[in-house]
Amino acid sequence: MTSHQPHQTWIALGLLALAACSGGSVPNGLKTVPVPVPAAARSTAAPSPDPRIGLRAGLNNAAEAVWNLRVVSRTPQPASFTGQWNSDLAFVGNNVIQGNFNGYQVWDISNPARPAIRKEYVCPASQSDVSVYKNLLFVSSESNSGRLDCGKQGVPEPVSKDRIRGIRIFDITDIANAKYVGNVQTCRGSHTHSLLVDPNDKDNVYVYISGSGGVRSDKELPGCSSAAPDKDQNSALFRIEVIKVPLANPAAAAVVSSPRIFNDLVAPPTHGEGAADRAEAAAARAKGAFVVEFGGQSMVAPPQFIDPMLDSIVKARKGTGKPTTADSAALRAALPAVVARMLGAQNAGPRRGPDQCHDITLYPGIGYAGGACGGYGLLLDIKDPAHPVRIGAASDSNFAYWHSATFNNDGTKVLFTDEWGGGTAPKCRATDKPEWGADAIFTLENGKMAFKSYYKMLAPQTANENCVAHNGSLIPIPGRDVMAQAWYQGGISVFDWSDAAHPMEIAYHDRGPVDDTKLVTGGSWSVYWYNGVLVSSEIARGLDIFELTPSALLSQNEIDAAKTVHFDYLNAQGQPKHVWPPSFALARAYLDQLERGKLLAAGKIASARKELTSAEAKTGKARKSALTSLAKDVTGSVKGAKDKAKAQKLADAVKERAAATR
Repeated sequence: MTSHQPHQTWIALGLLALAACSGGSVPNGLKTVPVPVPAAARSTAAPSPDPRIGLRAGLNNAAEAVWNLRVVSRTPQPASFTGQWNSDLAFVGNNVIQGNFNGYQVWDISNPARPAIRKEYVCPASQSDVSVYKNLLFVSSESNSGRLDCGKQGVPEPVSKDRIRGIRIFDITDIANAKYVGNVQTCRGSHTHSLLVDPNDKDNVYVYISGSGGVRSDKELPGCSSAAPDKDQNSALFRIEVIKVPLANPAAAAVVSSPRIFNDLVAPPTHGEGAADRAEAAAARAKGAFVVEFGGQSMVAPPQFIDPMLDSIVKARKGTGKPTTADSAALRAALPAVVARMLGAQNAGPRRGPDQCHDITLYPGIGYAGGACGGYGLLLDIKDPAHPVRIGAASDSNFAYWHSATFNNDGTKVLFTDEWGGGTAPKCRATDKPEWGADAIFTLENGKMAFKSYYKMLAPQTANENCVAHNGSLIPIPGRDVMAQAWYQGGISVFDWSDAAHPMEIAYHDRGPVDDTKLVTGGSWSVYWYNGVLVSSEIARGLDIFELTPSALLSQNEIDAAKTVHFDYLNAQGQPKHVWPPSFALARAYLDQLERGKLLAAGKIASARKELTSAEAKTGKARKSALTSLAKDVTGSVKGAKDKAKAQKLADAVKERAAATR
């Protein structure tokens, strides 16, 4: 499923795990902190001035701003994961599985106010993207340091039988005592993966692999090639991997296809750097820092990347002591080729498009997938799960790095995120354009994507806060497209994109920076709705859980209706279709929407509310009769409604509740 990792360059350079060490410490004693609801959280209009601006910094005591949400709990990392980044989330039963660069954690959220740790599975990898199906857990591994035996010592050899780059498979029948049942190795590893449950195949599940690391040696994994496809038809570039997993024998999982969904795509237009980025790069160069250029962007290379290469240069000339000025000059000259080699860019050609996806969201309920693939957003037909076919592609000069995708519930829209600058850069400063590092919203008609608008969390963040669009999911509000989304240290934003051209924020939560003297990576990696709560993976701080609170923008009836949608498991990148069971809350939610938009005569709305209340007080045949009568009345009102489709949904909801009455 998705997750993130910073921009592919730093992924390829293997810097994420190293940078995580600078994230500060988290208390070792696990203590969940329930949070009372401040008055601002119950407001019905966005506070002004925006309280997210200027929040006090701190790892565990940062100031917080919250609007139309309640913070149910915040729980720090357990001891074995302190100082390592948390990554993405998967859910099964009452359990949250939280990926981490040091392995994964299992939380019991039966009581969301007090999550309890069930398992700390230490198994270092990058980035430990997770997904789950029934008794199986899948965990991604991409870095060269990941070991088959989960050891902490890494893999120093360039070629090793001990290395794992691909997918690990666990049997979690006893989730607190998972059994490692197998793995599937891939040429570029698994940065992220997405789980496809094919409605027409009950015996297998499919895992789509997005690997953005360099191609491994064919001496380590036979068949791996970093040559361009026109020179080697078996090239590991310009393709994804599809793994078929037999449910009866998951150890027999294997790659069954390597679709080249990028064929014929050319390099997309880019927006280049912002003024603040150019100034930062210039200042870094003036101080002697090493700055890497790629794709029209500049990034300051951290010491963890530069120092080992300088040491190698010293050793190559049989020198001793510190690197000389000549050593530094030699590395500066070689650095562009080093980065290009790590990315496979020298094989790609100057005008080719992306050679990998960052993440793919699979929506089997509509037969489509959204591929967020570096320079493009792709629309894929996945009706044949082993052989996805590209049917659409979008590029945008305002987008730097297409990162992830979310469909609306009826499959008429798709939203792509732009992880401009990667997950470790500040891209929500007041000087950053709102179109950069944002979401792009498209409508879908006959398999074609039509751009409608951008959405970006607009509260300016500081230069010490990594912030850009990241992972989120739909909230099952009936009749509306409402999504919760993570923005790293920009916090979480809940917004309505029912009107694709005019998305609107309706709730948020934010903390101050981890550190106000320098940029230390933190914030929400992902936030997903699961069975009534919003669960957020906080990179540096642990696990956060929220609830929506009613406002003029979202009623209690809409929240109650959302809570009737129950999942046995959830992988946000294997997007499920929301189906609402018959309930009085569902009917009232549609009534609230008709009233909010003034889409039905006020008298008819008041009458329907009164009749619903009366019917709910009855039982058996009397209730059924009252609801049947009300359904007829509402059906008769559809023709005169300003929003006939919404009025019809109300009528259908009342009919379904009547049919369910015994």
